[in-house]
Amino acid sequence: MADCENSFGKIIAIEEAASYIKSGMTIMFGGFGGVGTAPTIIDVVLSGSESDFTLICNDAGFPNIGVGKLVSDRRVTKLIASHIGSNPLAGKQMTEGSLLVEFSPQGTLAERIRAAGVGLGGILLDIGMEADVICAGKEKIEINNQTFLVETPLSADVSVVYAKKADSFGNLLYDKSARNTNPLVAMAGKITIAEVEEIVPLGEIDPEHVMTSGVFVDYIVQSKGVNWKWIWE
Repeated sequence: MADCENSFGKIIAIEEAASYIKSGMTIMFGGFGGVGTAPTIIDVVLSGSESDFTLICNDAGFPNIGVGKLVSDRRVTKLIASHIGSNPLAGKQMTEGSLLVEFSPQGTLAERIRAAGVGLGGILLDIGMEADVICAGKEKIEINNQTFLVETPLSADVSVVYAKKADSFGNLLYDKSARNTNPLVAMAGKITIAEVEEIVPLGEIDPEHVMTSGVFVDYIVQSKGVNWKWIWE
């Protein structure tokens, strides 16, 4: 990559990107069951010793796919997600007490992430009012004779998203359903790292096709992709 193509200084090596992820941090990943989740950054983190993460994501992935690899390797001590059913190791760790899981309904989870991204102090929802696993310990408020749960925003020390294409400023284009939670996650991190399949010069992405503005992206790294054959063997 020529220097002029990195005039914003956002394009960095994958190892440098992973160096921003430290033990004890709250890390947020985009993705749904591994689709739309940054594979290379996860692998580089796993090659190091950082651990004790609070992980915010849609789900616990699968044992060998997506964020599930971090859970399987016991790098996560708290997980905030909508479900963990696709990763039996997450359930095992929760049952034995080594993994604290906070369940949040998928729509609620997305709105909590969005709330952090747009600077809201919280949101009011009536979802899960009768479910102890959701409403336990949460404040309730009454407005116009209707009771709501006060759901707090979800932000992260580092947000990691995965995109099909980025320009040198960090404007992102996602691949179909791999878009999922990534645009919201990109907004909610103190530092946002985008792992992308292709990096193109500024101006090559049609402004009408930009799904995440580069103002939300701090760093861009080239993905090495996923060896799906190996994963499913």
